[in-house]
Amino acid sequence: MSSRRIKVLLGTNKGAFLVDGGGDRSGWKVSGPFCGGWPINHVVGDPATGVIWAGGGGEWSGAGVWRSEDGGETWEVARLTKGTIDDWAANDPDFAKMMGWTEESLPFEDAFSQVWSLGYAHGTLYAGTKPAGLLASRDGGRTWEKVESLTDHPSAQSWNPGAAGLVLHTIVSDPSDPKKLWVGISAAGVFATEDGGATWERRNRLSNAQSCAEHAHPAAPRDGEIGHCVHNMMRAPGEGDLLYQQNHHGVWRSSDGGRSWDDVTEGLPSTFGFPIRVHPRDADTIWTLPLNGDSVGRFPPNAAAAVWRSRDGGRNWSALREGLPQEGCFFTVLRQAMAGDARDPAGVYFGTNSGSVFASLDEGDLWSEIARHLPTILSVEVLES
Repeated sequence: MSSRRIKVLLGTNKGAFLVDGGGDRSGWKVSGPFCGGWPINHVVGDPATGVIWAGGGGEWSGAGVWRSEDGGETWEVARLTKGTIDDWAANDPDFAKMMGWTEESLPFEDAFSQVWSLGYAHGTLYAGTKPAGLLASRDGGRTWEKVESLTDHPSAQSWNPGAAGLVLHTIVSDPSDPKKLWVGISAAGVFATEDGGATWERRNRLSNAQSCAEHAHPAAPRDGEIGHCVHNMMRAPGEGDLLYQQNHHGVWRSSDGGRSWDDVTEGLPSTFGFPIRVHPRDADTIWTLPLNGDSVGRFPPNAAAAVWRSRDGGRNWSALREGLPQEGCFFTVLRQAMAGDARDPAGVYFGTNSGSVFASLDEGDLWSEIARHLPTILSVEVLES
């Protein structure tokens, strides 16, 4: 049994939850909800220190990032923008007293309504917001500054919102180079910096535009680009900048840091899905969870759940169904709701909008439900500490 404990970190629409599996990934115990019951879009942790951060908020509370230094026992929030509660309480002393509200100066006023994503790398905590923007904190989430260079990108006026709005939902770092960062924005696409955020390049180019058939769907590839509605993206382990993404119209692979993308969707039952997961040591092993499309329900094809795995970088795919519901399954797995651990064999975890968490401790061959009856699960991450 490993001495490092496994905690599955969950963001839900009713707060953050933790699912503790100890060192042997068994006897799973759920704790929560945390973070004042706020909608929490993303929860991440630092394996070196065990610190956990949770980003979220909404129209009522405003946006903020919660922090726990004791494994989730206690939390404090850095509020970033105001919400309806502030407007009401400022004009109603009785309401303010009932809610325990005190006036405070918030750093970003009403610039955004939610934190949608978090990423921690090289001592910097990043936060993606709705509407799309990027924040950085160099003191563990206590204070924040806006990365203006991304907001001021020349293409910004052409960014269009996806169904959930214009959100920066994915933050990808390079473990060996603190100056490299990739972000995913729906529906504006992939952006990358290699100079610590001073400048950003938009990276959505098809590797071979001539081979791409035209599709009627507005999010499909066209005009030499793969489509701007990126859903999730992850960097593969090892040297080089190998990236994978699931977008609104397929699974894609880039061997050059997103400068060009190859379509690796063939063999999957649909082009639509939200999450993508890469093996912690094998750059050619990936997992995704296809859904039946945005116009027909966004649930597993034939209402039978399957995680699909490729062992060769997306050239071939196989369906992994053992332990997953095969009849009457209508759940959705959202963009940030699949994660993994670094054990051998690697564990893979996903959460559903129906409140279940499924885990495979053998890289997808066998699945089991480790938590159920939770609120809608918006994100899943794993902390080993």
